[in-house]
Amino acid sequence: MVIVIGGMIGLGKTTTAKILSERLSLPVYYESVEGNKVLPLFYKASREEKERNRYPFLLQLSFLSNRYGSIRKALLEDNAILDRSIYEDSYFASRNHDLGNISDLEMEIYDNLLDQLLSALKSLPKKAPDVMVYLKGSFDTVLKRIAARVRSFELGEELVSYYHFLWEDYDRWVMDAYKASPIIVLDVDKVDIQENPKDLALLLEALQPYRK
Repeated sequence: MVIVIGGMIGLGKTTTAKILSERLSLPVYYESVEGNKVLPLFYKASREEKERNRYPFLLQLSFLSNRYGSIRKALLEDNAILDRSIYEDSYFASRNHDLGNISDLEMEIYDNLLDQLLSALKSLPKKAPDVMVYLKGSFDTVLKRIAARVRSFELGEELVSYYHFLWEDYDRWVMDAYKASPIIVLDVDKVDIQENPKDLALLLEALQPYRK
């Protein structure tokens, strides 16, 4: 069984992946944040620096490369958990394009590359994940959890509007655009699989039909 953990920044994808990994004995491919040289620059650079150095486009290419490598390994293993995946990558690229952080030409290059990578996945014996566990939550919860994990480059009043811009359309995009697998939705304002065993049991029960 290959599980994708999806959701807005800060809502607990890594924690969810770790818990499910322990309970289901599945390996996890975590989103590459530590050691990503572009990510702190993307958050901390001025708009002028971003435009000059093209940090948003470089960041998307960096994430796309990592996420393709992770999902390819996961699909070849046939049993794994992905802390975010290649499928949501295009959401971040398109939103940054909407903001003017990624140019029309860069977006065209990105889309062409993404199409090629997704086509390459179709050549594998297992072509897609079995299920997505999608974490949704209020914007207040997003901000509280981002602050709680204390990554200095993610903090700052100037980033709040950016986070809100990502958050406000995320649920709709996943429900309309994600077609790779069925989706199990967890509302993290109502469900806590880390602290409430009953919530975890319900999630494990919902995943049962996708196990081999």
